Amino acid sequence: AETKAEHGAIDALILCAGTISHKHLVDSTDEEWRSILDVNLMGVVNPVREVFPVMAEQGMGKIVALGSIASKIGGVASGPSYVAAKSAVHGLMKWVAKNGADKGIYASVIAPGPVETPMWETVTQRAAPSPNGSVPLGRFGQPEDIAQAILFLASPASNWITGTVLDVNGGMLMD
Repeated sequence: AETKAEHGAIDALILCAGTISHKHLVDSTDEEWRSILDVNLMGVVNPVREVFPVMAEQGMGKIVALGSIASKIGGVASGPSYVAAKSAVHGLMKWVAKNGADKGIYASVIAPGPVETPMWETVTQRAAPSPNGSVPLGRFGQPEDIAQAILFLASPASNWITGTVLDVNGGMLMD
């Protein structure tokens, strides 16, 4: 409400908060699952719930959420709660795309592979894949690689794209 009041519209909503768990299914607790789901899934649901009617009223808007390659391949070095949460984000954004299309709302997901961030450092300490062995482009991603994909999906250059999951992973997954 504050953003709309100050700027007159909400053109784009970018959802990129996340946290990871490495716990195996049998070692995980309900509390850990709730924590991962609260950040990775509800951290998308709640803002979308607020912004969807605003974008519908104004007849336009772009929503881009960060999912994960983990949801497409069953994990990289993460536990099942992370995979499940990111898979739910992928499904939610497809629902938003389908139900928002006639209102001018576009919704897509970026599914990054390994990107050198503080979160990824916790993964690499657990024997994550090396860039030379599993990423055809021979390097881990940089935050700027993901930012460029976000800019594309939030811009008019993507006006014929909605409901998609864009793989940004250096060729690690070729769909």
